[in-house]
Amino acid sequence: MAETKVKKSVFETLNQINVQDHVEVKDTGRVKLSYLSWAWAWAEVKKAYPEAFYTIYENKDGLFYHTDGRTAWVKTGVTIDGIEHIEYLPVMDNRNNSILLEKLTSFDVNKAIQRSLTKACARHGLGLYIYAGEDLPEEEAKQAKNELEQKIAQAVAEIKAVKSREELEACWRKWSKVVPTEQGSVFMNALIEMGKVYPKPQ
Repeated sequence: MAETKVKKSVFETLNQINVQDHVEVKDTGRVKLSYLSWAWAWAEVKKAYPEAFYTIYENKDGLFYHTDGRTAWVKTGVTIDGIEHIEYLPVMDNRNNSILLEKLTSFDVNKAIQRSLTKACARHGLGLYIYAGEDLPEEEAKQAKNELEQKIAQAVAEIKAVKSREELEACWRKWSKVVPTEQGSVFMNALIEMGKVYPKPQ
Protein backbone atom coordinates (compact mmCIF):
# COMPACT_ATOMS: atom_id res chain seq x y z
CA MET A 1 0.00 0.00 0.00
CA ALA A 2 1.37 3.41 -0.96
CA GLU A 3 2.25 5.64 1.95
CA THR A 4 -0.08 8.61 2.31
CA LYS A 5 1.80 11.87 2.49
CA VAL A 6 0.38 14.25 5.08
CA LYS A 7 0.05 17.79 3.77
CA LYS A 8 1.60 20.42 5.98
CA SER A 9 -0.64 23.11 7.37
CA VAL A 10 -0.16 26.75 6.41
CA PHE A 11 1.35 27.40 9.83
CA GLU A 12 3.78 24.49 9.61
CA THR A 13 4.91 25.54 6.14
CA LEU A 14 5.50 29.20 6.94
CA ASN A 15 6.87 28.63 10.44
CA GLN A 16 9.70 26.48 9.07
CA ILE A 17 11.07 29.30 6.90
CA ASN A 18 14.27 30.75 8.33
CA VAL A 19 13.77 34.52 8.20
CA GLN A 20 16.94 35.44 10.08
CA ASP A 21 18.71 37.07 7.12
CA HIS A 22 15.76 39.42 6.62
CA VAL A 23 15.30 40.63 10.19
CA GLU A 24 15.69 44.34 10.83
CA VAL A 25 16.57 45.55 14.32
CA LYS A 26 15.26 48.83 15.64
CA ASP A 27 16.88 50.43 18.69
CA THR A 28 14.34 52.65 20.43
CA GLY A 29 16.84 53.75 23.07
CA ARG A 30 15.02 51.65 25.64
CA VAL A 31 14.90 48.28 23.94
CA LYS A 32 15.93 46.64 20.68
CA LEU A 33 13.02 45.37 18.60
CA SER A 34 13.24 42.84 15.78
CA TYR A 35 10.90 42.85 12.81
CA LEU A 36 10.75 41.61 9.25
CA SER A 37 10.94 43.51 6.00
CA TRP A 38 7.34 43.89 4.84
CA ALA A 39 8.14 43.37 1.15
CA TRP A 40 10.15 40.20 1.77
CA ALA A 41 7.55 38.72 4.13
CA TRP A 42 4.72 39.22 1.67
CA ALA A 43 6.82 37.82 -1.18
CA GLU A 44 7.44 34.63 0.83
CA VAL A 45 3.73 34.26 1.58
CA LYS A 46 2.80 34.71 -2.10
CA LYS A 47 5.47 32.24 -3.24
CA ALA A 48 4.04 29.58 -0.95
CA TYR A 49 0.38 30.56 -1.40
CA PRO A 50 -0.29 32.53 -4.63
CA GLU A 51 -3.97 32.98 -3.75
CA ALA A 52 -3.20 34.74 -0.45
CA PHE A 53 -4.47 38.30 -0.09
CA TYR A 54 -4.52 41.05 2.51
CA THR A 55 -7.16 43.52 3.69
CA ILE A 56 -6.62 46.98 5.12
CA TYR A 57 -9.69 47.80 7.19
CA GLU A 58 -11.00 51.36 6.85
CA ASN A 59 -12.91 53.23 9.53
CA LYS A 60 -16.47 54.53 9.02
CA ASP A 61 -15.08 57.64 7.30
CA GLY A 62 -13.05 55.65 4.79
CA LEU A 63 -9.69 56.35 6.47
CA PHE A 64 -7.05 53.65 6.88
CA TYR A 65 -6.74 54.17 10.61
CA HIS A 66 -9.02 53.96 13.63
CA THR A 67 -8.98 56.32 16.58
CA ASP A 68 -10.18 56.80 20.14
CA GLY A 69 -10.00 60.56 19.64
CA ARG A 70 -6.50 60.80 21.09
CA THR A 71 -4.30 58.21 19.36
CA ALA A 72 -4.71 55.88 16.39
CA TRP A 73 -4.25 52.29 15.29
CA VAL A 74 -4.54 50.27 12.10
CA LYS A 75 -6.37 47.02 11.47
CA THR A 76 -5.18 44.60 8.80
CA GLY A 77 -5.89 41.02 7.86
CA VAL A 78 -4.05 38.36 5.86
CA THR A 79 -6.08 35.52 4.36
CA ILE A 80 -4.43 32.25 3.34
CA ASP A 81 -6.38 29.17 2.27
CA GLY A 82 -9.59 30.80 3.48
CA ILE A 83 -8.24 31.54 6.96
CA GLU A 84 -7.84 35.20 7.96
CA HIS A 85 -5.64 36.41 10.80
CA ILE A 86 -6.20 40.01 11.88
CA GLU A 87 -3.61 42.27 13.48
CA TYR A 88 -4.22 45.55 15.30
CA LEU A 89 -1.22 47.85 15.64
CA PRO A 90 -0.91 51.32 17.21
CA VAL A 91 0.48 54.07 14.99
CA MET A 92 3.79 54.80 16.73
CA ASP A 93 6.79 57.09 16.44
CA ASN A 94 10.43 55.99 16.10
CA ARG A 95 10.60 55.33 19.86
CA ASN A 96 7.51 53.09 19.73
CA ASN A 97 5.31 55.62 21.52
CA SER A 98 1.78 56.20 20.26
CA ILE A 99 1.51 59.30 18.08
CA LEU A 100 -1.12 61.83 19.12
CA LEU A 101 -3.93 62.20 16.60
CA GLU A 102 -3.19 65.85 15.81
CA LYS A 103 0.40 64.94 14.88
CA LEU A 104 -0.49 61.94 12.74
CA THR A 105 0.73 61.86 9.13
CA SER A 106 -0.08 59.59 6.19
CA PHE A 107 3.52 58.33 6.35
CA ASP A 108 3.01 57.19 9.96
CA VAL A 109 -0.18 55.36 9.03
CA ASN A 110 1.41 53.68 6.00
CA LYS A 111 4.37 52.49 8.07
CA ALA A 112 2.03 51.07 10.72
CA ILE A 113 0.03 49.25 8.03
CA GLN A 114 3.18 47.61 6.64
CA ARG A 115 4.26 46.42 10.09
CA SER A 116 0.76 45.29 10.93
CA LEU A 117 0.53 43.20 7.77
CA THR A 118 3.90 41.64 8.51
CA LYS A 119 2.67 40.67 11.98
CA ALA A 120 -0.51 39.26 10.45
CA CYS A 121 1.75 37.07 8.28
CA ALA A 122 3.52 36.03 11.49
CA ARG A 123 0.20 34.88 12.93
CA HIS A 124 0.09 32.48 10.00
CA GLY A 125 3.57 31.26 11.04
CA LEU A 126 6.09 33.33 9.05
CA GLY A 127 8.73 34.61 11.46
CA LEU A 128 6.50 34.12 14.49
CA TYR A 129 9.49 32.98 16.53
CA ILE A 130 11.00 36.48 16.20
CA TYR A 131 8.07 38.03 18.03
CA ALA A 132 8.35 35.30 20.66
CA GLY A 133 11.96 36.35 21.29
CA GLU A 134 13.51 33.31 19.65
CA ASP A 135 16.42 33.17 17.20
CA LEU A 136 15.48 30.24 14.93
CA PRO A 137 12.41 28.33 13.75
CA GLU A 138 11.41 25.47 16.03
CA GLU A 139 12.88 22.67 13.89
CA GLU A 140 16.18 24.48 13.34
CA ALA A 141 16.32 25.38 17.03
CA LYS A 142 15.95 21.69 17.92
CA GLN A 143 18.69 20.77 15.46
CA ALA A 144 21.01 23.49 16.82
CA LYS A 145 20.35 22.28 20.37
CA ASN A 146 21.13 18.69 19.43
CA GLU A 147 24.35 19.74 17.70
CA LEU A 148 25.43 21.76 20.76
CA GLU A 149 24.68 18.85 23.08
CA GLN A 150 26.84 16.59 20.90
CA LYS A 151 29.70 19.10 21.01
CA ILE A 152 29.42 19.39 24.79
CA ALA A 153 29.51 15.59 25.15
CA GLN A 154 32.59 15.41 22.91
CA ALA A 155 34.32 18.24 24.79
CA VAL A 156 33.67 16.62 28.16
CA ALA A 157 34.92 13.25 26.90
CA GLU A 158 38.16 14.84 25.68
CA ILE A 159 38.61 16.77 28.92
CA LYS A 160 38.26 13.59 30.99
CA ALA A 161 40.73 11.76 28.74
CA VAL A 162 43.64 14.21 29.17
CA LYS A 163 46.88 12.85 30.60
CA SER A 164 48.66 16.06 31.58
CA ARG A 165 48.24 19.72 32.42
CA GLU A 166 49.40 20.64 28.93
CA GLU A 167 46.68 18.49 27.36
CA LEU A 168 44.12 20.00 29.71
CA GLU A 169 45.03 23.54 28.68
CA ALA A 170 45.05 22.58 25.00
CA CYS A 171 41.58 21.09 25.41
CA TRP A 172 40.40 24.31 27.05
CA ARG A 173 41.72 26.38 24.15
CA LYS A 174 40.01 24.07 21.66
CA TRP A 175 36.56 24.07 23.23
CA SER A 176 36.21 27.28 25.26
CA LYS A 177 34.72 29.21 22.34
CA VAL A 178 32.58 26.34 21.10
CA VAL A 179 30.59 25.21 24.15
CA PRO A 180 29.07 27.04 27.14
CA THR A 181 31.70 27.84 29.78
CA GLU A 182 29.65 29.62 32.44
CA GLN A 183 30.04 28.53 36.04
CA GLY A 184 28.11 25.32 36.70
CA SER A 185 28.07 24.19 33.05
CA VAL A 186 28.87 20.55 32.30
CA PHE A 187 32.07 21.50 30.48
CA MET A 188 33.34 23.75 33.29
CA ASN A 189 32.56 21.15 35.94
CA ALA A 190 34.63 18.60 34.00
CA LEU A 191 37.43 21.12 33.54
CA ILE A 192 37.54 21.90 37.27
CA GLU A 193 37.50 18.20 38.13
CA MET A 194 40.46 17.44 35.86
CA GLY A 195 42.20 20.62 37.00
CA LYS A 196 42.40 19.07 40.46
CA VAL A 197 44.02 15.97 38.95
CA TYR A 198 46.49 18.04 36.94
CA PRO A 199 46.89 21.30 38.89
CA LYS A 200 48.64 24.35 37.54
CA PRO A 201 52.33 24.33 38.53
CA GLN A 202 53.15 26.69 41.41
